[in-house]
Amino acid sequence: MIRSGGRLQQRDTSTSLRTGPSTSLRTGFTLLEVLIAIAIVALISVLGYRALAALSDSETKLAAEATRWRTLDLFFARLEGDLRQAMPRQARLSEAREAAWGGASDAAGNGLLAFSRAGPEFSLEAASAGQRLAYRFREGTVEVLYWAGYDRPRGVDPTAYPLLDGVTAFQLAYLTKDGAWVDTWPRTGESELPRAVKVDLTLASGETIERWLALR
Repeated sequence: MIRSGGRLQQRDTSTSLRTGPSTSLRTGFTLLEVLIAIAIVALISVLGYRALAALSDSETKLAAEATRWRTLDLFFARLEGDLRQAMPRQARLSEAREAAWGGASDAAGNGLLAFSRAGPEFSLEAASAGQRLAYRFREGTVEVLYWAGYDRPRGVDPTAYPLLDGVTAFQLAYLTKDGAWVDTWPRTGESELPRAVKVDLTLASGETIERWLALR
């Protein structure tokens, strides 16, 4: 209010606003923001894929490693089961005779073992007779050989079964009564069977496994 000549006059105190050109509110993203978001999502996806791939590879390797050691356990169980059934019974090869336990090695030191085993023959219908067995190393594989019985004519080939592959060396040693390890058997002054067998197995992956198997 302004007093003028005894009269009150009302003054307009409203302020006029000056507005420039009208601007609209932003309702989307700029191209740069979209590209940055896409890059972040792509990076997260790549990292997630690598993590899943690494996890899958680890599981595959662990499964393969478990399978390999399970195969080794089965091999040694089979070998030990056969050796513990060895008996001091010579085999007849036509007119000649073979030692109950014949251990030798080749030029590379790999073992070859043939022996007489008690128990049923290796057939679907097991008989009461024993048979002649052999273990050998051939082209990276340990094989077991079966003959139908103890005695056989010349020219009869055994049936060979691969037991373990991925092997670079298969060495056998036999324990004498004096506590010495030798790589051939029979020995003069020793019984027909050794006291124990030592198996040194070298795998293609580089590991060497040593196992002692007591026979008596």
